Amino acid sequence: MMKRNLVTSLLLYEQVRTTKKRAQVTGPIVDRLIAVAKSSAPHNAIRAINRVVTDKNACRKIMEVLVKRYAGRSSGLTHFKPVGARKGDGAELVELSLMEGADVPAKEVAPKKEHFKKKASKPSKKA
Repeated sequence: MMKRNLVTSLLLYEQVRTTKKRAQVTGPIVDRLIAVAKSSAPHNAIRAINRVVTDKNACRKIMEVLVKRYAGRSSGLTHFKPVGARKGDGAELVELSLMEGADVPAKEVAPKKEHFKKKASKPSKKA
């Protein structure tokens, strides 16, 4: 469960600070999820991603943003750089992050259509 939560956090925030061993385990999982999203049919990819991630927004981000961002890359989507040692136990900490990719334009929101009420017709006067 800890790996799934770490993968989900990395997908949502695009950067996580963790130990070196956890980063080495988590990186390939994220690469594999994005590769599945790029190569499979959308409904199959969503099912495969939801088996791993714990938040629907992470799945949505993979399908809408990350697939377009990494369309030109086949692998090496994660990167970790050393940050030092943790104070308590001296564990080696790294910064696990997603690599830079192509810029994805923001999704444009269509303007709302205004609904006009029909004017009530005036009652006709009988003479």
